[in-house]
Amino acid sequence: MRVNVTLVCTETGDRNYITTKNKRNHPERLELRKFSPRLNKMTLHRESK
Repeated sequence: MRVNVTLVCTETGDRNYITTKNKRNHPERLELRKFSPRLNKMTLHRESK
């Protein structure tokens, strides 16, 4: 039931991270604060389709 999801930076649009999530327990989109190498700071990353 775990699926791979790509995390996209909300400020630059870069696809920086890949992670997994359980769709049964968390059907909503994943949002995490991760490091953006282009901006050299922490930014909000959202799950993309």
